[in-house]
Amino acid sequence: MALFNKEDEDYELVREGGETTLKLDFEKYTRAPSLEDDPITMSRTMDKLIEVGNVTKIVFYQKRDYEYDYNQTMLLFEIAGIYKKIVKEKDELGLIADPKYGKYFYEKYSELQRLIFNLLKSDPIGCYVELIRILRRERIMTRQESMFDDNYLRILNKLKTMMESCRLIILVKPFLAGYKVGDRTLYRRIFNPVIKPDFMFTKLMANFPENGEELDNYDVGNTEVTVFSLPDSVQNLYHIMPPEFKLSEEKYDLLDSARKIMAEHKPSRSEFVDPERMRQVFYNVGHDLLQELADYHKIKLKEKELEELTEILVRYTVGFGLIEVLLQDEKVQDITINSPMGQTPMFIVHQDYDDCMTNVIATRTEAESWATKLRMISGRPLDEANPVLDTEISIPYANARIAVIAPPLDPSGLAFAFRRHRDKPWTFPLFIKNNMINPMAAGILSFLIDGSRTMLIAGTRSAGKTSFLGSVLTEIMRKYRIITIEDTLELPVNQLRKLGYNIQQMKVAAALLKGSDEIPADEGIRTTLRMGDSCLIVGEVRSTEAYALYEAMRVGALANVVAGTIHGDSPYGVFDRVVNDLKVPRTSFKATDIIVVANPIKSSDGLHRWRRVTQITEVRKYWEDDPLKEKGFVDLMKYDAETDRLEPSKDLINGDSDVLKSIASNVKEWAGNWDAVWDNIMLRAKIKEAMTNYALKANRPDLLEADFSIIANDSFHKCSDMVKEEVGSLDSKRIFFHWNEWMKRQIKKV
Repeated sequence: MALFNKEDEDYELVREGGETTLKLDFEKYTRAPSLEDDPITMSRTMDKLIEVGNVTKIVFYQKRDYEYDYNQTMLLFEIAGIYKKIVKEKDELGLIADPKYGKYFYEKYSELQRLIFNLLKSDPIGCYVELIRILRRERIMTRQESMFDDNYLRILNKLKTMMESCRLIILVKPFLAGYKVGDRTLYRRIFNPVIKPDFMFTKLMANFPENGEELDNYDVGNTEVTVFSLPDSVQNLYHIMPPEFKLSEEKYDLLDSARKIMAEHKPSRSEFVDPERMRQVFYNVGHDLLQELADYHKIKLKEKELEELTEILVRYTVGFGLIEVLLQDEKVQDITINSPMGQTPMFIVHQDYDDCMTNVIATRTEAESWATKLRMISGRPLDEANPVLDTEISIPYANARIAVIAPPLDPSGLAFAFRRHRDKPWTFPLFIKNNMINPMAAGILSFLIDGSRTMLIAGTRSAGKTSFLGSVLTEIMRKYRIITIEDTLELPVNQLRKLGYNIQQMKVAAALLKGSDEIPADEGIRTTLRMGDSCLIVGEVRSTEAYALYEAMRVGALANVVAGTIHGDSPYGVFDRVVNDLKVPRTSFKATDIIVVANPIKSSDGLHRWRRVTQITEVRKYWEDDPLKEKGFVDLMKYDAETDRLEPSKDLINGDSDVLKSIASNVKEWAGNWDAVWDNIMLRAKIKEAMTNYALKANRPDLLEADFSIIANDSFHKCSDMVKEEVGSLDSKRIFFHWNEWMKRQIKKV
């Protein structure tokens, strides 16, 4: 049976950008195509390289696509170049075997011809080894002055020099001792294709890295995750093996058939308005379709197998492919995909291993598909006039914020950045456990939030500003109404709504968006002032909304919490941003009560980083031009690198805080009594610390999550009210005793 049908066109050249891809059809081949394992595949590939000339990438397509990148392609291209040169110069080389020279010499030249014209294409390493062995034999014979052929020796040395100039031979020369011709082990060290099923566009480097040290291994759903340390890089490798790469051939056929059928339906803009419902519809349709196809082809599928295939099908029709697999991992915090597509892998930021490269490579086709879906989901443009798109997606097991840039801002195509949101809201106890804050900082912030102060959470990119703002929301008592304003939805509104919060979400136009039908951010903020008594939470202060925010701060002072995030690495950096960049008047800036600064802290070797709150600073009101020079900024707490924790300032210890005294002045028990204020702050700190300790001691991480933390906060306020009724004052010891007894009862319930 023929391996290939020679009459069929079995290859194509695809030129895209600066790349030329040689695509070889192996659909009718009886084995999986592989340069590293199969000499026939290598020989056929060499034939095509000799025929078509320069290419930058080789792809075999069968049920899966096997892609060899530029560096691997060049190794073969050099060998093909040698072959072409030998064929062209065979007469000049004197390689022709002439019977007139006698049987002995004729057989030697015939042996060399078979070596060059057959083995060089299918096994160049074996060809080189045989060439060296023949050369060694001839040199021995020369020394013995027996049957000496100077021309033959010259040809051998010429061929040896040509082959040793090739990088493939240079790479394997240290490993040739004891090499057996036909052994493909060395090829497996060098050739490592990126593999993807033919129903996918995203590619996967399936093999584990050579000499990689395994740091971690865990499962996310049906996907195996392995983290490797690489010997020649400070960057770790995050390697995934999702279920779609481990399916049988018949399951691949089912998926491919189902995908082609479902691809005939193009989801409309109205369907993307409710992505969750759309996915459910596609899931139901896909489930039934796969069952029908399986029945038709007499393939028996268990329900679990059918569900797995359906999930994969939905991922590659209305979903985001392997991006969804990455986002399902709670330890993945960020995903970045750089242009031009297909040339570099995706990168992630991992909770435990910081910046990692992945074994996943996006393609141009996939990127364009994502961009189209994101336009439809967001209702926002992404074109030459609007080359930036900020939006969010909600998929099973994960929510994420997405930034996309396109030409002309990105001249080489599309690029993406995904910021994964935690499945549940962050809380102060969680941040205590992770050392972002300590109990005292949590106690002060809790006191400030209950005191209805205005607050900005500042920091650099990826400092955890939005996460920390989300934890502030969980400290607001559920009896108060909350209004959130964001241009890209990141705050945990839906989760808090399910936990009983009276919360209203508003989405406004992005700062960089031109000609949008969405309401501008400043108008959105002013609208909240007409919606009744509410806490106001602004996702990020970027542009003209700063005026309206400070208007809300002035109007909301002493009534409700007003909080937001802003870029800035220090209190003065926030002042500079608000006053000098956003043109808010200095007098208006004084409406800010507290600035919380969060910044990443790096290790001395630069390989590790941690998120920390580095300052809690109050903004005083008695300054005119420069709050830094006129002591308008007073630190309540500041990060100490030696202790790796926030330490209270002398001003705080001495009770020199205008903001805290202002809160106390409105409470009968605290007015003019700094000791009572400090006692209450420390009570709150003690409760946050106790929650964290109980959770760690009982191995109950659920005690740190928002659903329990909110109930614990409610209990604290109820215990405070009960003790006040009993003894006429906020006795901290009594309050903590009652709260602690309540906490013990909660732990015993499970």
